[in-house]
Parts: sequence; structure tokens; C-alpha cells
Amino acid sequence: MGKSGAGKTSMRSIIFANYIARDTRRLGATIDVEHSHVRFLGNLVLNLWDCGGQENFMENYLSSQRDHVFKNVEVLIYVFDVESRENEKDLHYFDSSLESLKFHSPDAKIFTLIHKMDILSEEEKNVTFSEKERIISQKANNHGFQITCFPSSIWDETLYHAWSLIVHSLIPNVVLTERMLKSFTDICAADEAVIFEKATFLVIASSVIKLQQDQHRFEKISNIIKQFKLSCSKVQSNFSSLELKTNEFACLIRSFTPFTYIMIIFSEKYITNSLINFNIDQAKLEFEQLELK
Repeated sequence: MGKSGAGKTSMRSIIFANYIARDTRRLGATIDVEHSHVRFLGNLVLNLWDCGGQENFMENYLSSQRDHVFKNVEVLIYVFDVESRENEKDLHYFDSSLESLKFHSPDAKIFTLIHKMDILSEEEKNVTFSEKERIISQKANNHGFQITCFPSSIWDETLYHAWSLIVHSLIPNVVLTERMLKSFTDICAADEAVIFEKATFLVIASSVIKLQQDQHRFEKISNIIKQFKLSCSKVQSNFSSLELKTNEFACLIRSFTPFTYIMIIFSEKYITNSLINFNIDQAKLEFEQLELK
């Protein structure tokens, strides 16, 4: 949910429909509620309701359609346009949505995105985000909700970071997946390992043994590899694996389970891609069984 033009449909199209950022300009305004069913990790179906943000639609959601829209909600993703000049109205609709959610779906998880952050200078970003996060969190606290707030833009990795964590909160067995990935990373003597969902390339689980400076590296890789996969499909070729080696580290990305890719980063000189591939082949059955559950 969020005001018209906030970027809701654009971000959904990039994550789930393989749009690239510049192509979202041709998307029109959403009329009322647009429903889509997205299969994620094979067996998990996300029933997404993209709610048009024009004022008359918002009023209907909060009055005549209130029971229909806010009943049985697992996750509310509320998008705030950072350049909106109607902050008070945006907050009013957000507050009313929380009130409706508290009545119909009190256990729902709530995420807010401060979107289009790319229009701000680096100096403005932190200050603006902190202030908006403070105001939004206070609104949520008034209704007894804890929220998670993200800065985001369709033009960089922040969109993948936000959506990876949102989807992560919905995945069954994700704690066990992370525990198994940690053991696997130790066995490989790797620096870190990451599992990506195959269709969206969102991060499912990660295990970091050797700390790295760039906190957003996984989301940057999500963005790069997804674009590379799309380029491969345009020439009727499927992306299966990628190997990269420098003087300091090596990286292997390859298909893992039927619904995931895995990335292994390692810097020990004695480790070879053959050893890593052997370990992946041995481990994939265990992860496939977990995926089926």
C-alpha cells in the first residue's frame, strides 16, 4: 500500500516480473487492487495485493472494503514516496491502515519502505531516512506494532535488500536452512556462502565466516546476476554457473537445488573449484529435502 506514484508496482515488477528499472516507466497507475500469485522456492505461493494509491481507492479500502482488504494479512508493505508533498495525508492513511490491520490481522508483520531515495544527495539520505523512520515507528507503536523500515530505490541494491528481508520473514524452515549453510561453509573452509532464490535472485540465507567491508555486497550481486541471467535468456541460453578468481579470493556461483543458486567465496589457496563443486554436489540432497518440507 501507499500513495499513487510511490513506486509500488515498479518494485513488484522488478522483483517478480523481471523488469529492469528503466522499463518501469511504461507502467500505468494501478486501478483498485491488482492481484498476483507468485510461486517462490517452488512450494511457497505469495498472494500479492498491489493496492492502487489514488485517494478514492484509499478511502474505499478503509471504509466499504475494510474487511476484504485487511482480513488474513500476513505482511503489510507500506511504501512512502520520499519526494511526496503530502506527508500528513500519507501518514493519515498509514495510521488508518494500521488501525484496520490491528482489528482484522493483529499478528501481521509490517514493513515500510522510504522509496525513491536516489533523488537525495548522500548527505541528505541518512538524515531524511532517520527522521521519517522515527515518525513512522511512533505511529506504529501507538497501535502496538513493531515495524521494520528500509530506504529503497529501483536504481540500486537497496530494493533487493529490502525485499530479501521481507520474503525471508515468510520462509518456513529458514532458521534450519541458515544453520545447515553455516555448517556447510565451515566444511568448505570458505569465507562466506549465500543461497539465492532462483527466479528472483533474492537472498534466502547467508553464512559469513570472514567479515567483509561492503554490507550490501549480496544485494549488489543479486542485481548484477539477475541482469546477466536475463541477458542470457535473450540469446536463448540458460545461466548455470559463474567462476571468478582474483589474487585475493575466488568466487563460484552455480545452480544448487531446483529452486536456488549458491555462491561460495573462498580465499585459502589450497581450495579449488573442483573441491567446492564436489562439496556442493554432496550437500544439495540435504538442502533439497529441506526445501520439500
